[in-house]
Amino acid sequence: MRTLVLVALLALTPYPAPQTPVGTVTGAVKDVAGAAIPGATVGLSSPGLTPLTRITDEKGAFTFERVPIAKYDMTVTLTGFATYKSRVSVTPSAKIRLAVVLRVGAMSETVTVTAEHPRVESSASIIVDSLARSAVSSPRASPAAPYPSPFPYGQRGDFNTEAYDHIDENAFHSVSSDPLSTFSIDVDTASYANVRRFLNSGALPPRDAVRIEELINYFRFDYPRPVKDQPFSVTTEIAACPWNTEHKLALVGLQARPLDSDSVPARNLVFLLDVSGSMEPPDKLPLVRTAMRMLVDTLTSRDRIAIVVYAGASGVVLPSTSGAHKERIHEAIARLEAGGSTNGGAGIQLAYEIAEEQFVKGGINRVVLATDGDFNVGITNQGDLVRLIEHKRASGIFLSVLGVGTGNIKDSTMEKLADRGNGNYAYLDSLHEARKVLVKEAGATLVTVAKDVKIQIEFNPANVSAYRLVGYENRLLNKEDFNDDRKDAGEIGAGHTVTALYEIVPSGAKFDTPKVDPLKYQRTPQPAGLKTSATETEFLRDELMTVKLRYKAPDANESRLITVPVKNRTGEMSQNIGFAAAVAEFGMLLRHSDYHGSATHAEAAALARRFRGSDPDGYRAEFVKLVELAESLTRQTRSDSFSVPR
Repeated sequence: MRTLVLVALLALTPYPAPQTPVGTVTGAVKDVAGAAIPGATVGLSSPGLTPLTRITDEKGAFTFERVPIAKYDMTVTLTGFATYKSRVSVTPSAKIRLAVVLRVGAMSETVTVTAEHPRVESSASIIVDSLARSAVSSPRASPAAPYPSPFPYGQRGDFNTEAYDHIDENAFHSVSSDPLSTFSIDVDTASYANVRRFLNSGALPPRDAVRIEELINYFRFDYPRPVKDQPFSVTTEIAACPWNTEHKLALVGLQARPLDSDSVPARNLVFLLDVSGSMEPPDKLPLVRTAMRMLVDTLTSRDRIAIVVYAGASGVVLPSTSGAHKERIHEAIARLEAGGSTNGGAGIQLAYEIAEEQFVKGGINRVVLATDGDFNVGITNQGDLVRLIEHKRASGIFLSVLGVGTGNIKDSTMEKLADRGNGNYAYLDSLHEARKVLVKEAGATLVTVAKDVKIQIEFNPANVSAYRLVGYENRLLNKEDFNDDRKDAGEIGAGHTVTALYEIVPSGAKFDTPKVDPLKYQRTPQPAGLKTSATETEFLRDELMTVKLRYKAPDANESRLITVPVKNRTGEMSQNIGFAAAVAEFGMLLRHSDYHGSATHAEAAALARRFRGSDPDGYRAEFVKLVELAESLTRQTRSDSFSVPR
């Protein structure tokens, strides 16, 4: 009987369900420069099993957990890079770590690793050198070494000739004597990439290399899309100033109309490349060459591209060629080599001549100058060079500038030429930045939706005692320039956002500004016949400021006006103004600003984390790391200064 009971109990005892054997696959995707590649699609597929997909994060990392045991086809894809394919065998409890390096090329190209990834606990490293093979099968394509770390400013083994214009920081203006603030927009991003280059190399940037507006405008903000036929929308926000709680912070944001890929006009591009001997290092001409290959993948049969070089002699490496002939374009890019002294001859005139010959009415007509700072492009007098660029600008051919390398950057000249040419100035510190500028944000970089964009703000003395524009020091305009359509100003590209911040001293708050003695003869009488009712006076008292914008259509000569009154309402910080404030604090700390107030690196990082918002490409996460790196370098610099014998 006892035996029967025991058998019965054993029959009722549940057996553990058999465990399905699984493994784990993790890894990181990088480019050949070692930069993480976020946003890449990693896929695992095996017959009879559900395909698995992951998107790499801001560190380029991906993880597949509980992967069923099988042999998988692995693919990694991202626009601007050749498709990567390999085989991965997952065994029970295996933890496979992969290091994937993508090479530049069209997604239609495929790099296949024939050997399977080993089934190991540690790591399996699969490296594909994207520069060792040309994007076309050309015997003239030469490999390039991985990019070295940039040299800290002034610490190169050779002579450093980097040059930056002095920035006289904006001060506070009293509204009673100066109620108008007028400036041109700025969509350049070179300063942020250059600052990143310095910090990643272990050095703090020179103060004048830090342009706060370019740091802020490196990032995209979540502003509403423009309505109807407007080229951009206008957003305003008011919040408490984080570095001075007695002050307010005002944000003015523009969101340019984005373009679908089908709506992008035909492109007529002429690259003017410095191929002098100084461009030989891998972070110079080889980087430009690889960046151009990425751009080629985005060209259509409607587009045209030409390549002009200058060095010991100027010449045409590639006549204007249809984007349909990608192999021919890749072959020309592969032939580019650096060498010789720089003597541009007729380099820039030749580039403009080709652009004029292929001019596309209603399209994108642009010369793109890429250099490490040598501007002997055929016109040695800078005044004559600027006048030529301005003359060609008027004909509809714009100029953009790409800066590369270290030790020779002529930052002020690059910015000035791009500004006068109605173009953009970008600094390429990595292949990842090159992809951002020329592929991911090609619309913002190359497609202008509005030109000569000016902003003028009138502050209400009833509510504002003083104000200070944060950044834009080299974009300031006279108040009379706002209505003068002959005065050049900045451009905004498709999909671009532009952000400006004002620090505002409310009426009644304690604030000292330099005083001017009362004028004896001057009066500001009310214009004859103009009377203000009590109701209107009360209505105006409720306003903090009025934002006015003027802009021209890309092919127009007459400006249009937008007016936006701003109520005196202080709200909670949004993701837009919160993150912009974090970047502004970071910039002021790097510049040792007299107006940084209570700002610290820790506060800037905390603000950035709190208001990070959507960050699909990982740029905002990277920003937090740069703030932390700057804090460490600042402490180190202070420590070194104290340890110097006196």
